[in-house]
Amino acid sequence: MKFQAPKGTRDILPGESESWTELEASARDILARYGYREVRTPMFESTDLFVRSVGESTDIVRKELYTFEDKGGRSLTLRPEGTASLVRAYLEHSLGHGQPMARFAYVGPMFRYERPQAGRFRQFWQIGAELFGPGGPAADAEMIDLFVAIIRGAGVPDVTVLLNSLGDDVCRPAYRERIREYFTARADRLCGDCKERLRTNPLRILDCKIPGCQPVIEGAPSVLDTLCDPCREHFDGVQEALRALAIPVTIAPRLVRGLDYYTRTVFEVHAGSLGAQNAVGGGGRYDDLVEQFGGPKTPAIGFSIGTDRLLMAAGRAGPEGATAWRPDVCVLTRDPGALDRALAVARSLRGLDAGAPGSGAERRETSLQVIVDITGRSANAQMKWASRTGARHVVFVPPDADGYSIRDMEAGKDEVKQKTIESLRDFLRSRAAEGAPR
Repeated sequence: MKFQAPKGTRDILPGESESWTELEASARDILARYGYREVRTPMFESTDLFVRSVGESTDIVRKELYTFEDKGGRSLTLRPEGTASLVRAYLEHSLGHGQPMARFAYVGPMFRYERPQAGRFRQFWQIGAELFGPGGPAADAEMIDLFVAIIRGAGVPDVTVLLNSLGDDVCRPAYRERIREYFTARADRLCGDCKERLRTNPLRILDCKIPGCQPVIEGAPSVLDTLCDPCREHFDGVQEALRALAIPVTIAPRLVRGLDYYTRTVFEVHAGSLGAQNAVGGGGRYDDLVEQFGGPKTPAIGFSIGTDRLLMAAGRAGPEGATAWRPDVCVLTRDPGALDRALAVARSLRGLDAGAPGSGAERRETSLQVIVDITGRSANAQMKWASRTGARHVVFVPPDADGYSIRDMEAGKDEVKQKTIESLRDFLRSRAAEGAPR
């Protein structure tokens, strides 16, 4: 039997996986600079959590959920997005207790049953952030500024921010009726799904991607014409704050996003390098969701970035965008009896000796990437292998304590023999610090 990855999923292999690691590390670094701390939620939750938050009339709930019944008869769903789970965790663990604002982030896989296409998979990854507490325009501006910082940190300079306001419970009902009347008069030009949306939630029509519906959608009334005074002031305040941050925006009056929990501000960020399907991600304000989940009235805003889409925008997706990996050192032996010593030498060079001081970032600054030939092959075969790895240096470990021979593979010459593991480690670290490829 031949097994393959399920449709809409794929394996992220060495070469490409390094690009993912680098991008996620960059995002985590920027999130930390803004004060956002990571939360890791379960990959499945109660189905009701997503139905209540995302919205029964959305395509996500109607068509795309991966739902199953566990052995206890509970209906569970693989998470299709990150906000609902984080709001649940926020309330369950009282993460905002006594705090005027709480900042959180997440990185991980999501699941939706949809048609696979470029940069869109049934198992996909997102980088997201959520801000609880502040309800003013400055919070919206911070989230958009953070989003743009992550995108630019990934090496995507050409970004466009689309901005809209959906109003609130005061002014949105009037807009919903205007939309219903407009599309009812043109129902014969709508797709089957949009005719159903007209009955259940006419705002969802604005999110339709079917080409045949686009001419009708483009002529729809603008939500901005029906905003109440507080919503208008909030929207103007967001634009003013973004101007202060030198972030240009394009007003998109028919942008609604695909989730029902949004209120007031919604936004998307597009990358010019992606062509027609150029959205990298987006977000918006959801001031009612915490209360809907049984918590106190809590303003909140968040966003999610599609990791696959971001890698594509940065030109680092797939094998063609793979990151070349080269170890600093290959450790070889001329005698199979020296393999045990070779393993110990390699561990020391990596900075991982038992009791070695430092950890995390401090240890990474002084460590080396070291691989060992543990096959017991001839010295000639080991050298050929070391050459193929692209390592800058080769270290030969003798079976006794007779020092360590070093060869600079790039320069094609032997270095001065080092007598102790300490001097060997210092020598190789100094060469790595001089700019040897890693």
